[in-house]
Amino acid sequence: MALVKYNPLRELRSMQEQMNKLLNVSWNHDVSGEDMKDGIWQPAVDIYETVDSIVIKAELPDVDQKDIDVRIEDNTLTLRGERRHEDEVKKENYHRIERYFGSFQRSFSLPATVDQEKVQAACDKGVLTITLPKKEETKPKQINIAVK
Repeated sequence: MALVKYNPLRELRSMQEQMNKLLNVSWNHDVSGEDMKDGIWQPAVDIYETVDSIVIKAELPDVDQKDIDVRIEDNTLTLRGERRHEDEVKKENYHRIERYFGSFQRSFSLPATVDQEKVQAACDKGVLTITLPKKEETKPKQINIAVK
């Protein structure tokens, strides 16, 4: 059996991180500073840009598609939904519950370059992908140089 040197600072750092998370939740902010509206969890998202669009991917495992609402109002995309707890397993039969359940809401400000009429959303393997196409006039345009 290997001996591991005890490091009290690691324990203090871990405790400080847990306290920060607890205080952020109680003040209705997540660790990134984004406001939390409903519930105490928010799905993790990736946001990236391509030449033609902005893409938002949200992790929503065990969330039924009928419980997901995606809306755009006043240049703000709002992702709202609920992950329900399985009723078929009794609470006393669980050994550990680490996943969050309940309602969630995330909001993202959209740039003026997004064509809001052509937004698409699809869900595959628990990942919601929202594609926000750019307006034609905002896409980069290649200009050919004539050689004389």
